[in-house]
Amino acid sequence: MFEEVKTILKEQLRLGDIEIKPESKITEDLGADSLDILQLLMTIEEEHGIVIPDEELASFETVQDIVDYLEKNQ
Repeated sequence: MFEEVKTILKEQLRLGDIEIKPESKITEDLGADSLDILQLLMTIEEEHGIVIPDEELASFETVQDIVDYLEKNQ
């Protein structure tokens, strides 16, 4: 699941060779803004056929937070 989230982040944020780790902070380390995060989650929702509530969206600080949520809600 981490590899999938990492791939989506690299594509959507055009990160190139930047290393993404589970503990990478989405906004601080990867430079995502709120629109980037929304697009990321929309892509994940489409691919997995799930809906991520807005209150959950606000709690995603690191890449691992997204991975944990997806693994718990599959």
